Amino acid sequence: MSRGPGSKKPGIKKIVRKPSREIDPPYRDPVFMESLPARPVRILTEYIDPLERFRREKVGDTIVMFGSARILSREKALARLRKLQKRVKGRGTPEIRKDIREAKALLEMSRYYEEARELARRITTWAMSLGDNPRRFVICSGGGPGIMEAANLGAAEAGGKSIGLSIQLPHEQRPNDYISPELSFMFHYFFMRKLWFAQLAKALIIFPGGFGTMDELLEMLTLMQTGKLQRRNLILIYGRKYWDRVLNWKHMQRCGTIDEHEYGLLEFADTVDQAFERVRKGLEMHHMKPDALLQ
Repeated sequence: MSRGPGSKKPGIKKIVRKPSREIDPPYRDPVFMESLPARPVRILTEYIDPLERFRREKVGDTIVMFGSARILSREKALARLRKLQKRVKGRGTPEIRKDIREAKALLEMSRYYEEARELARRITTWAMSLGDNPRRFVICSGGGPGIMEAANLGAAEAGGKSIGLSIQLPHEQRPNDYISPELSFMFHYFFMRKLWFAQLAKALIIFPGGFGTMDELLEMLTLMQTGKLQRRNLILIYGRKYWDRVLNWKHMQRCGTIDEHEYGLLEFADTVDQAFERVRKGLEMHHMKPDALLQ
């Protein structure tokens, strides 16, 4: 039986041609890049981007300063206390009295902000005398307020560059205003941020702080205890009166959870002069030759 010119062959579907459209590669697809399968790619960017920027800025190594985000400068702490005191009538309400007690405690703790600021200024001034190709012993903080801000501020007051390794958090944090813009980083993954704290650091200075600071202190001590961090690197705990009340190191030794050698890893300073001399001496003894990682 014959078929007309417009008839179809049996079993063959008629194809309707559609105009083709441009297709982006996957790295330009925001849906894919935010997806679970793309997580390894996102992790890798938090290694490659800092590595490239550190090389561009000729950063040789770092001095990391940790501490509480809640410690205020003396100026701000004093202003806060005076504002509360003006609101008191007679003995005041229990809430006001509680706020005043907390404000007084903040004022007392503000000494650590000022001392972190001065220590960062001194370290940066000394480090800048060593030249800038590469930049040696660049101050590095967690990028936020409090002790982190004080560290970046002190470096800026010395005329030097400093690093801020900020982290995305629900209630914190915007990078502070004193980080060098070209060395300001925002991390999503805590473990990648911690890697960059440890990888370039020749000394870590731990000021009083809370859970986050204790996490960083104990992790760095564990890395040194297990040989993952060089023993010649310095971990300096600043403010022994505070830390001895927070963590009973001697009790740990007496109970056998750390031994005498591990207790010996703990080094303390209580003044800017002590801390600066201890850091400078350790760096001059062990770290005057830069590492090859960023060269």
